[in-house]
Amino acid sequence: MIESVVNVSEGRDRARIARIAGHAGSRLLDVHSDPDHHRSVLTIAGTDPAEVEEATRSVVAAAVTEIDLRTHEGAHPRFGAADVVPFAPLPFGTESLEEALDARRRTARWIGTHLGVPCFLYGPERSLPDLRREAFSRLRPDTGPDRPHPSAGATAVGARPVLVAYNLWLDEDATLGDARALAAAVRTPVLRTLGLAVGSRVQVSCNLVAPATTGPDGAYRAIEGAARTRHRSIEHAELVGLIPESVLRAIPHRRWALLGLGASATVESRLAARR
Repeated sequence: MIESVVNVSEGRDRARIARIAGHAGSRLLDVHSDPDHHRSVLTIAGTDPAEVEEATRSVVAAAVTEIDLRTHEGAHPRFGAADVVPFAPLPFGTESLEEALDARRRTARWIGTHLGVPCFLYGPERSLPDLRREAFSRLRPDTGPDRPHPSAGATAVGARPVLVAYNLWLDEDATLGDARALAAAVRTPVLRTLGLAVGSRVQVSCNLVAPATTGPDGAYRAIEGAARTRHRSIEHAELVGLIPESVLRAIPHRRWALLGLGASATVESRLAARR
């Protein structure tokens, strides 16, 4: 069983998002869209890796057709219409990345060959932040053309364990400087953070790359503590996409509402609903 989490650079046009997501068919578990980030995160999963790969390719092809980066503006860093396409083994905690690495290789080759979009690989050999810093400078594409697609840019295709994407919105008086300072203060190898201006407000955007060790509760407490030192506070929390059930159950139920979590937002619950 495998999961892909396709990040596309469209978060405002609902009809366009629906058309892109519709290409995933029955493998689609969740769509999370944000108009300020101008980004949607599509979670695709199933017991048949070939079906997940096929659904992922269809979504990427639709994104390349539908999205023109030349007119795109949004708070989230991006370099592609289908910006990031990671594969992760399921269930959560599976040690081997072999299946995900195979899916990564086949998908990157297909995108580069059939769509003419350059692809950069990330995972065991390099992190996504490193890839973003070095793409088209120190790093050349692993598949596809040697320069960005005119309208679709490039795609980062990854293989990694399941992670949790999580946003913490700061109080209305917080500045972008506050958000960036807090992100820097709590950032670790397993808690990747960015301070972003999103509309008229600011947030600390988090990727929890080892959620069994540092999950939403740990990230919230770390940022809450750092915020107090700057006389700032967290206004609300937002889960982006889905969370493994074991990570959710490790958090006291009384904190779920504060953390923006719920039983219906687990990978397992969505898979069960598809059966």
